[in-house]
Amino acid sequence: MERSLFGRKPPAACNFELTLSKKGAAPIALGLLNYLSDTTMKTILVPVDFSDVSSKVVSTAKEMARSFGAKLVLLHVSEPEPDFVGFEPGPIAVRTNVARDFRKEHQKVDELRAQTAEDGTEVLAFHIQGPIVDKVLDEADKHGADLIVVGSHGHGALFEFLVGSVTSGILRASKCPVLVVPAR
Repeated sequence: MERSLFGRKPPAACNFELTLSKKGAAPIALGLLNYLSDTTMKTILVPVDFSDVSSKVVSTAKEMARSFGAKLVLLHVSEPEPDFVGFEPGPIAVRTNVARDFRKEHQKVDELRAQTAEDGTEVLAFHIQGPIVDKVLDEADKHGADLIVVGSHGHGALFEFLVGSVTSGILRASKCPVLVVPAR
């Protein structure tokens, strides 16, 4: 039996938005709570970009993981290496900078995993490279994510229209519920 949200059957991709109060508490929307109460939550995917909103995203996901006894899968996706004309891998200076940045990001992912797991929460962490939205959705499928918790930078409608965003791309294409944690 599927749980109804506002008298309707949940759509194939139930996407909800979480609004954080000014005090920093993370109240969970009643519709999300009702939907998730009938769901066995085993895996929560948490894409992080190390921006200011990342700590809110991780703490919200960690709260939910504790509540549902789920494991967290932290994911950082680096942009793909730039393409160069021809078959050469590109100038050595560019390759060196990309490799250095990749190592730094990998260290950040490891540190975040260790901090998140300090209280005994089961945490996996991955650092991969590629188109961000595609990789997040691929990893959600690969790990059988029951929920994706992402942050929103709140750039506004014009920015979203002209540039788009990772959060919007995930919301549009995800097969599982997506919880959006706003920056403000």
